[in-house]
Amino acid sequence: MKKIVPLVLFSSLIAFCQRDASVLTELYLLPKQLKEVSGIVFSESSNLIWSLEDSGNANVIYGLDENGKLEKSITISQTENVDWEDITKDKLGNLYIGDFGNNDNERQDLAIYKIAKDSLKNQSVIPAYKISFVYPEQTEFPPKKSKLFYDVESFIEYQNNFYLFTKNRSKGFDGTTLLYRIPNKSGAHQAQLLGEFKADGDFQNAAITSAAISPDGKKVVLLSHSQLWIFENFTSDNFFSGKVKNIQLNHFSQKEAICFKDNKTLLIADEKVKKTGGKLYQLDLNTID
Repeated sequence: MKKIVPLVLFSSLIAFCQRDASVLTELYLLPKQLKEVSGIVFSESSNLIWSLEDSGNANVIYGLDENGKLEKSITISQTENVDWEDITKDKLGNLYIGDFGNNDNERQDLAIYKIAKDSLKNQSVIPAYKISFVYPEQTEFPPKKSKLFYDVESFIEYQNNFYLFTKNRSKGFDGTTLLYRIPNKSGAHQAQLLGEFKADGDFQNAAITSAAISPDGKKVVLLSHSQLWIFENFTSDNFFSGKVKNIQLNHFSQKEAICFKDNKTLLIADEKVKKTGGKLYQLDLNTID
């Protein structure tokens, strides 16, 4: 993904320093292999945080222990890191890599790769299967600058489906993110549009960069560089139909990754940009309820 303009980062840092203290607890610096971290997910079975980087980096996933030590590096064979933007898991502990970063809205090779749980003990893994997909609403590659709706950096797996949350790059950004559903099944699919949500803020503060679902399936969280949104009490898989709570993190950085450690604990990672970021943070939801 494109980097934050330094001037914007500097001014945003000043603004946030003038607000209340951050609600985040800094845990540790990420290993140098994750300078451009773009996704994290916690595995209860291995007690590892699995992570990856985005475009221009290796086709490798990394397992970190609770102290940030790099315990595992697994090459994902027969794949290319075109633009890996998130990683998630299913209830059985299988991992999924989202190769759907699409800054210019011109890709026609969007994919999700399944990494079987039992293969995570190996140093090199061939995906169990590949899911390819398209957005039926997109008919131009790229579309007009006012219709750049098809970049994605965020997804979750829920009840044998994937749910993707778009990163709106349209001219005249208004905070809108679209929710798409894709079946967790090998083959080529058309993504189904379920709904939309409008986040408050400009692109730097309201564009969605990662998503997570709680282990009990009752909370869905969306992340930006400076805030997050928690959706609860949804009665269908259109999570936007539920109650939403906005949380200001009072901390600005290039946050690209979020996951649940348990039902009340979030982990958040940011990219290293000059002398900022490159860290893992924790947010205790008990402190903000």
